[in-house]
Amino acid sequence: MADHPQHLRDIPHHHPRSYQAVKAATAATAGGSLLVLSGLTLAGTVIALTIATPLLVIFSPVLVPALITVVLLITGFLASGGFGVAAITVLSWIYGYVTGRHPPGADQIDQARMKLASKAREMKDKAEQFGQQHISGQQTS
Repeated sequence: MADHPQHLRDIPHHHPRSYQAVKAATAATAGGSLLVLSGLTLAGTVIALTIATPLLVIFSPVLVPALITVVLLITGFLASGGFGVAAITVLSWIYGYVTGRHPPGADQIDQARMKLASKAREMKDKAEQFGQQHISGQQTS
């Protein structure tokens, strides 16, 4: 649709009834198939849970601590991997910024740096003015 000029995109397209009927039949078939699959999945889950529940109750003193340990191990490995990827990404961004490759977001960093520098200059000027006023006030007293 992006290939058409603007004036053709504004005109509504009228499809024949047979095309609309085929679309409806396809949607109904796909929807019905997915509904049957979800029903079979639910039935399988209920059957598996019915069979597995006695085993889970019998082995729960072993399974619960083992499951907690496995979850903690997996969480730790995923967290350490995520932090490693984040660190590598940040370091590569900094390297690109320092070498002048202009990575995404560099403009915002430059703007923030300029704002901070101007605020620091303003604070320095105000501090100097305050110091001069304070010194001149002491000399007159």
